[in-house]
This record gives sequence, structure tokens and C-alpha cells, in this order.
Amino acid sequence: MKEYEQYPMWDAALPLEKRLNDLISRLTIEEKISLIPTREAAVPRLGIPAYNVGGEAAHGVAWKGEATVFPQPLGLSSTWNKALMREIGSVIGDEARAYHHREPERHGLTLWAPTVDLERDPRWGRTEEGYGEDPVLTGEMSAALVQGMQGNHSFYLKMVATLKHFFANNNEKDRLNCSSSIDPRNLREYYLKAFETPFVEGGALSMMTAYNSINGTPAIESPYVNDVVKGEWAMPGFIVCDGGDLSQTVNYHGYHATHAESAAGALKAGVDCLTDEVDLVVSALQEALERDLLKEEDLDRAIRNIFGVRMRLGQLDRTGLNPYASIPESVLCAPEHAKLSYRAATESIVLLKNEGLLPIKSDALRKVSVIGPLADAVYTDWYSGTLPYRVTALDGLRSRLTDAEVLYEDGNDRVSFKTTEGQVLTLEAEGTLVAVPEGSAQMAEFIHQDWGWGSHTLRSVKNNRYVTLTEEGTYQASAPEIGGWFVKEIVQFDPQMDDSSILRSWNGIPLGLAEHQGKLVLTPVVQQEEEGADSSKASSSVIAPKEPVSLVKHIVTSGVERAIDAARASDLSVVVVGNSPYINGKEEIDRPGLTLPQEQVRLVKEVCKVNPNTVVVIVGSYPFALQELKDIAPAIVYLTHAGQELGNAVADVLLGAYAPAGRLNMTWYEDESQLPDIMDYDIINNGTTYMYHEGSVLYPFGHGLTYSEFEYENISVQQISGLSGDDVLKVEVQVRNTGEYASDEVVQLYGHPQTSRVKRPLKQLIGFQRIHLASGAAKTVSFEIPIQKLSFWDVTRDRYCVETAVWSIMAGRSSADIRQTAEFHVEGEVIPARKLDMPTFAENYDKHAGVLLDECLEGRSAVRAIVPGEPLYKEGQSSWIGFLNNGTQGAHTFEARVAAFGEDGELQIRSESPDGPLLGLCSVPAGVADSTSDQADSDIQWTTVECSLQQPERGMDQLYIVFKGGAAIQQFSLKC
Repeated sequence: MKEYEQYPMWDAALPLEKRLNDLISRLTIEEKISLIPTREAAVPRLGIPAYNVGGEAAHGVAWKGEATVFPQPLGLSSTWNKALMREIGSVIGDEARAYHHREPERHGLTLWAPTVDLERDPRWGRTEEGYGEDPVLTGEMSAALVQGMQGNHSFYLKMVATLKHFFANNNEKDRLNCSSSIDPRNLREYYLKAFETPFVEGGALSMMTAYNSINGTPAIESPYVNDVVKGEWAMPGFIVCDGGDLSQTVNYHGYHATHAESAAGALKAGVDCLTDEVDLVVSALQEALERDLLKEEDLDRAIRNIFGVRMRLGQLDRTGLNPYASIPESVLCAPEHAKLSYRAATESIVLLKNEGLLPIKSDALRKVSVIGPLADAVYTDWYSGTLPYRVTALDGLRSRLTDAEVLYEDGNDRVSFKTTEGQVLTLEAEGTLVAVPEGSAQMAEFIHQDWGWGSHTLRSVKNNRYVTLTEEGTYQASAPEIGGWFVKEIVQFDPQMDDSSILRSWNGIPLGLAEHQGKLVLTPVVQQEEEGADSSKASSSVIAPKEPVSLVKHIVTSGVERAIDAARASDLSVVVVGNSPYINGKEEIDRPGLTLPQEQVRLVKEVCKVNPNTVVVIVGSYPFALQELKDIAPAIVYLTHAGQELGNAVADVLLGAYAPAGRLNMTWYEDESQLPDIMDYDIINNGTTYMYHEGSVLYPFGHGLTYSEFEYENISVQQISGLSGDDVLKVEVQVRNTGEYASDEVVQLYGHPQTSRVKRPLKQLIGFQRIHLASGAAKTVSFEIPIQKLSFWDVTRDRYCVETAVWSIMAGRSSADIRQTAEFHVEGEVIPARKLDMPTFAENYDKHAGVLLDECLEGRSAVRAIVPGEPLYKEGQSSWIGFLNNGTQGAHTFEARVAAFGEDGELQIRSESPDGPLLGLCSVPAGVADSTSDQADSDIQWTTVECSLQQPERGMDQLYIVFKGGAAIQQFSLKC
């Protein structure tokens, strides 16, 4: 036994706290600092190995080598199957262990997944990573994945799940410096609720903070980390910040002047592990200690949290009791894992529309055309693992339709290019694009794919490689796939007056011809430090041209015409369309629109015109606005990029070997005009998600057809005492498969109070189950819903509240397809009238317009007007907050804690409405502070102001505060 193994920290038989106390007592302060970065240093004298925190596992272990790849998380959530999620999580944990055994210091076991961010806006570039727009579905599905990942041992962990990104993180535009404005009801009922379940019920032991700010405070320093995650939810693990966020708090948010201040702020706010350059983290912590911004006990607290997890993973353990230590490397890509990937892909498929065409009767088919740019493709995304193999839709159908002729057309044009000076583009042996005199060499032919919104790709017919910008600075047909952080396979066409086009690079730089090794090669023109220049390009041996070259595109063959010919000759056509996860919507880039690319729309329309037996398969990372396609295509199927088994799953669903039962986890809107600005996070006020949207939609939340019919009967609701002693609603409903196919069914339970003091969701999901029924079989499906899940956040008392009300309890097949409803009286509370003679936080308004929540270091949030230049500003808008059902009458004075943000301001106190009777005026001059302010030396100075109030004729039951100029308010009270 080595000497250090005699220390209590190495004795797994001892209580964890005793081991942690011993560890911390033996570490020097320098060693403690070295353990805070995500690349945690070794401490050889204590036997502590180096450890790497991080790695990706959104839908399989990623970035390490071949691993089992499951559907994108949006697709996993479309299964609505919690048991399946636990199995998938377990496989991810097994394969993470296998890589860890191979290189333990390189491949850590604290991986960054799942993404729990709620997807209230389908334009978010990272929609593929999340679980949908509903906090109950997201919370329960991600909790099940976490349980599978971490294992079921009472002490040891298979791996650790890291929930991300905490929180209100649902836009890529300005993500490094923007602030999400979230009022208490949206925060508690929606954004925090999704994270609560995987922590409290799933037992997640790590979390990543987001890049954005929340109400003016960067998420890395959000008070909700300590107050809610570590406080209310008692999460015993550790918190990590997102990559580079230590420095970005300085460089992008401008929140601190130095990295030392940023490091100190993060650790004090509850972040334990910092993801940034190791030297930067170490030097920042050293400086923070020297400047007394941090104490050694702050480091101790972080290390206790980190090593509490590391010890449960089996590190610093001489006993060999960890059951997960024996997982062999042979589990990687095991056959049973592939079967689970297939099952996940099939269960994720959503049948959006079916006019009797599906399932396909394959016996009668003599010729089938498989058409479309995604028909023979399986795409991965930034957080995918390396596929061990891939089965495309074309592969899957060909392997099953052995008695039919299967035609294939991708629907893309084959094109070649000629310069306006008479040169043609050809391909050198290594794939370099070279311009030569016409007739001196064969013109290169490319598969041209138009992805919409100005994004195109070119793939060489000769070598099947994508044209891409190389590190040398030349364009070559050398990329096997579209991908990378900078997607250099994208080209843009800039049409000119003479029918030619100037090609532009992925970031908009025009392309020209330059001499390189005696040949004219295609390369970006020289840029004079202009915005958008390719800062990622390595130094090049190519002398960049000064002028762009004009190219004339020649269509060798038309993809749509070939597709029409194939469809016309077929008994059945299957058109596979969708997106690339790297183009027009990804991390750092929000979607420019909701529709499919117009070239794909044209392809579908032309095929449907000549063959009425056409199935449209959409493979996409997010919801789409289908517009006219919803009426043209007789059958539409949707799935996300589903990994290695995509083609087998699609084929078996289309041919009836598996009956689809996936359900949408997001509303599919008719078009983006139904959505507010992407920075408007107030789903209650702006009426987004199925819970608050009152308009028509393309497909509702929870939608998904099946091959069988299901009847719902005999719903019953009763209140019983649950296992924990708390009351629950026991809801039962009988479900019968009246169709001819054995099939899964997703039984969805919704609720709505018929009366409430506040605006409540039109419907809110309170439970769901995926069941399987044979043809003709019936089952009584039972739910036990804690009464507390019917609560809302009462802003008048800062707590959850279950109101006394009659609830409609609804069971159905989607949020819009309710089959059974029961009314039930819930005995709760009646919220008393507001007491505005007590201090009232301004953020606890009942109604509002034109305001944002911003930071107030005195506590809670400041409320201020949206000003010109901010994303949500509207010319001529009024800015106000309202407080309803007030019990305070006869007040003569309004007292408030106020500040001026940028310029002088004024608060108007009114009754009845924002433009109702004026009761009083409070001036808020800029730069005024008083001795009671905690921010006497800060840019925003807070002070207490008073103004007299006139007595309104109709009382103060409704009180409104109207903002003018830079006025901001943190709290107020009325004095009688």
C-alpha cells in the first residue's frame, strides 16, 4: 500500500464528508487552485490523478471516437417514453466508462448533457439539442436520461450528467452579451421548472451555467445558482460554467474589469469549476486571493463539491467496490446498443398527416422512386458521436423492397462553371479547383444543393467530396461531409447583371482567381480588415487576388426534371427533405425562417403533381412551417436526424413493420409572423407555446397520428393521499385500440383551472404515458398527479400557491385532440388582496408592457423601460407595470427605491389603467444617490423618493406605474 492510500480520503468505508475533510486539510492553496479549472491537475503526492471535466453526450458519447449514436435530443423527446430514455442514458454511461477505462485522464465521466433549455421559440439555432417547449415533458424526459446515465447504485456513479445551460438560454444572436428579461412567474413556472425535475427527481449532480445574462446579471453569477439549485433543490454536486465564460464575462458582457473579479464573482455565486484556459483560471484565482476578493474557504467549498462527485465516481478508492469499474471496452457500439438506437429512431417518428397512403402495401409495388437531397444521407451534428455505420432512407427501403425496382434521384442540379473570360473550372487530382482555358481540360461537374437563405453547397461528381476552403486558402473538393465550427463548405451566389455570379465564401468574402504553383486557383480575395473577414483561416502560401471572378453556372442536368421522370414512372414516390444541422441554424446561428428551402418545396410540389402516391419524409432539427405542402402531400412523416439506424427506422414505419406513435414536443406554427421577437422571453404576455398561444397552428403540441384508431372512455378523478403524505389527484382513463394494427399510444393528460386570480395556461401538461396495445385490446391508464403540480407562482407572496378552483382534467391524443374531460374541485387557497402598504418588489407586477428587468445589486431586479436600440424597443410604445386586486386604500404617499438608467426619468402613478387618472409624479434624476445605498460608488445609484398621491374616485384597486425616460424602480410602498 502506498503511503497516501493510508489517508482517510482513500478509505471508501468512511463517510464521504470525513473523506472530503481529510482531502481538503492536506491540499496546499496552490493545489486547490489547480483543481478549479475543468482540466484538473494531478496532485502526485496525494495520489490524485489529473482529471478532465467535460465532454459531450447529448445523444451518445461524442468527440472521442466511434460510439452508438441515437436520435437528436429533440427526436428522443418525440418518443414521450421515459423508460426508453433511462435505457439510452444507461448505454451512454456504459460507453463513457469504456472510453474512461481506455484513457482515464483524458476521458472524464462528468459529461455535458442533457440540454434542458426550454424551446419557446423554434427559430433558436440549437433547437435540436433540447426536449421541446414544455417544462413537464422536458423535465421528466431529461430526468429519466439522467437516471440512466448515473446508474442506480446507492453511492457509486456510472457517470455524471451535467444539465445545461442554466438558464433562459434560447437565442444565439448576441448570446455572449445579451440579457434575458424574466419576471418571477415566467421564471418559476416555466424556465426553472424544467431544471427542477432532473435535479430533484432525476438526481443530476452537475450543471452548466449559460452564456447570457438573466435580468442584467451574467448567468455565471446568477443568484439562482446558490439560492435555488444549491438551496431550495439541495443539489449536492458541482456547477461548471460554459466554455470560455470566465473571460467572456469581462470581454463580452463587460461586467468586470479583470478576470480576477470574474473568477471571484463566479465562485461566490456557486460555480465550482471554471471552463477556460488553465493558465488564465489559475492566474485569475491567484490574483483574486491576493486582492482579497476570494477567501481560501471559497476554494474549499468548490473542491468539496467537485470531489464529492469524483469520489462517488470511484476515484481515490482503494477498495475496488465500484461496480462500474468493471465495464469492459467491448461495450462500445455493442449490437444491443445498435438495437436500442433503432428502437429510439422508430419510436421518435411522428406521422404528421396520412390520407390512407400509409402504411405502404409493398406487395403491389413494381417500381418505387426514392427522391430528395436527404434520401441517401445520414447527417450528424456538432454534438454527435462518430457513427459506426449509417443506414440511409434509400438503403433501408432498398433492403426491404427486394421485389420492386427502386429508382433514386437526389433532386439536385448537376452544374459546371465558366468564367466570363472564357475559362472553365476543372478539378486537379487532389481536388483543387483550377481555372483553365476552355477546351484544354474537362469541366468539373458538381452536385449543387440550395439550402435556402443564400446557403449552397457544391459536391464533386468525380470524387463525391464537398467543395471547401482549405487551410492553404484554396478551394478543394476534399470534404467528406458538411461540418465544423466554421462551416466552410457553404458558398453563396451573388448574381450579377450579365447572368453570371460572384461566389462568396461561408462568411461572405468574394472569391477570385490567384496563381498558385503555376495554376489559377479559386481563393478568397484580399480583405482590408473588414468585418466578416475569415479570422479562422491559417496563413496561406497563396497570394490572394484583389478582384473577384464572375462565374457562369451551366446546368448539366436538372435535378427536378430527373425527379419528375422517376416519379412519373413509379407506383410510389418517397421524397426525403429537410436540413443540414450545420447550415442555417446551429450553435451561434439562429434560423432565418421556419420554412423548408424553396428548392425542396418546389421538388415536393413537382413530384406530387405527377405522382399522387407520394410520401414526404422530413428529416430536420426543428419544426417547420410547411405552408402549401401540408395540403399537397397525402402523407407526411417527420423525424430528427436519427443516427445510424435512420434508414431502417424510416423504412419499417413506411412499410408498416412498425406503427408510428411519436408525438410533437413543440408547436408547429403556420409561419414566423405568429412569433414575437426572439428576445421576448415572456411566454405568458406574448402568447407563445401551446400553453398561451390562442391562434391557429399548423400542428399542435403533442400531435402525432398512428396507423390504428384509439378510443378514450370513462375518465375518473379523485383526490387521495400519496406515498409522501401529500395529496395527489388519481386520474384514470380507459384507452382502447379499435384499429387493425398493434400500436403504441401516447396518453396525454392536461389541466386547466376554470377560474384564477391570474392568467393561466389554456392547457398545461400534467402527465403522460406511452403504452402499447394490441388490436382490440384495452387498458386503464392511471396517473397520480401531486396537487402541488397544479400550483402557480403567487407574486403577491413570493411562493407557490394552489388556488381553490374547479379544474378541467383532460385526457387526449394531443393538446388539441382531447377525448375525455372531467371536472374536479381542488381545495386550495384564496389569494388575499395585495398589501401595498408593505414593501412590494416592482418585478412582482401583475401586468406590464414595454419594460425589462435589469440588475439591481440591492437585491431582486430593477424594472425599467425598454429604450431605443434594444431588441424589443417599439417606436411610440408605452412602458408600465400594473398591480391588481389591491387592498390598500386611502394612501397619501408613494415611496420607492429608484434609480436612473442613463438619463433622468419620471414615474407616473396612475389608477385604473396605464392612462388612467394621474395620482402622483416622482422625478428620478440621474446620478442621485444616498448614504443608504450599497452602490454608492457604482454607475447606477439608488435612492429613495417620495411623492404625494391624490385620492382616486374609484380607489386604488388597480395601481399602475408608468415609466418615462431612464427611470427604474426596485420596490415601493404606499403610506396611509
